[in-house]
Amino acid sequence: MVDADRTFVIVGGGLAGAKAAETLRAEGFNGRVILIGDEREHPYERPPLSKGFLSGKEERDGVFVHEPGWYAQNDIELHLGQTVTAIDREARTVRLGDGTVIGYDKLLLATGSEPRRLEIPGTDLAGVHHLRRLAHSERLRNTLKALGRDNGHLVIAGAGWIGLEVAAAARGYGAEVTVVEPEQTPLHQVIGPELGQIFTELHAEHGVRFHFGARLTEIVGQDGMVLAARTDDGEEHPAHDVLAAIGAAPRTALAEAAGLALVDRAHGGGVAVDASLRTSDPDVFAAGDVAAAHHPLLDTRLRVEHWANALNGGPAAARAMLGQETAYDRVPYFFSDQYDLGLEYSGWAPPGSYDQVVLRGDAGKREFIAFWLSERRVLAGMNVNVWDVTEAIQDLIRAGTKGVQVDPDRLADPSVPLADVTRP
Repeated sequence: MVDADRTFVIVGGGLAGAKAAETLRAEGFNGRVILIGDEREHPYERPPLSKGFLSGKEERDGVFVHEPGWYAQNDIELHLGQTVTAIDREARTVRLGDGTVIGYDKLLLATGSEPRRLEIPGTDLAGVHHLRRLAHSERLRNTLKALGRDNGHLVIAGAGWIGLEVAAAARGYGAEVTVVEPEQTPLHQVIGPELGQIFTELHAEHGVRFHFGARLTEIVGQDGMVLAARTDDGEEHPAHDVLAAIGAAPRTALAEAAGLALVDRAHGGGVAVDASLRTSDPDVFAAGDVAAAHHPLLDTRLRVEHWANALNGGPAAARAMLGQETAYDRVPYFFSDQYDLGLEYSGWAPPGSYDQVVLRGDAGKREFIAFWLSERRVLAGMNVNVWDVTEAIQDLIRAGTKGVQVDPDRLADPSVPLADVTRP
């Protein structure tokens, strides 16, 4: 079958879907490419929603993956503001919310994830926010401006990356901020207590108040407006607005209804895919937040919710859809900006997987690299206000997957180039 007679459908109008469409054309595919997104916006990138756009440092137009005219120029058929309600794998069709039925030869699911909801009284109040979409960020940005102008209070449930980035943006506008977190340090599940205290101090210096070891139990309001947030230890925090930043869940309902293999929530959730991002159906692929892929480098199934995974996973899935040999083995990577601190994190070191944390540089000045080790093998590295080292860090991680050990003293010594750490 020649390409011109084939139709590739992409469900999901985010970065992964847009980059998959781009890659299909770049690789010479001249059949139909149909991209379906449930938002009316053209595909956009999500990091600015909690970083530059939210803080007012970036303009709205800067969040989009491509210029609006790019899609027509590349003959990408857009169905924006449309929800896919069903997949018929036997007929190889998708059904849209308006009843339209579209056939496909290959299908890519890039449905992303959605914010987890607080299941407590008061979440129906007007001042309760979630942050996942551009409209959420626009609303929250206007809220932060008003809070800063009126000396208002924002309570954030969750001290993960989104919670901390929003806290930094809120303080930039002058809003009062309290972060409620059940662990004893921020980012506990990602960087552990060893590094979490650094972020506690960073935010405290900028006026953020933390309430650790507690969870929100109720949002108190009057006349539909937020007045306070209560925690399970009996405390009550003044609040005009509340942000739920307690994680995200992969949007798997469509895949589940279609009978595709899934990963249970206890193991991260998501649509189960192999190293080429193919699902249990050979004509259906998944990429981005929703994909729980077997990672050939780390030899485990992994679901990654960060920008780089969408940026690189979409193209990898597109090549696999074209029949190319594909093994998606990128080292997981993400970045964050908070006040004057910038960082990049590479690798995968969940709690319990490492036995040592090694620091290179000056943690007091927040200019350092942290490494997470298991049996002297590098699992992950995070460079904080130290730049142009990501490639070297990822080389150490790749070497570690092959059993290469490092000397922790050499790893900690800034006079030893990272490229030389594994050498005698």
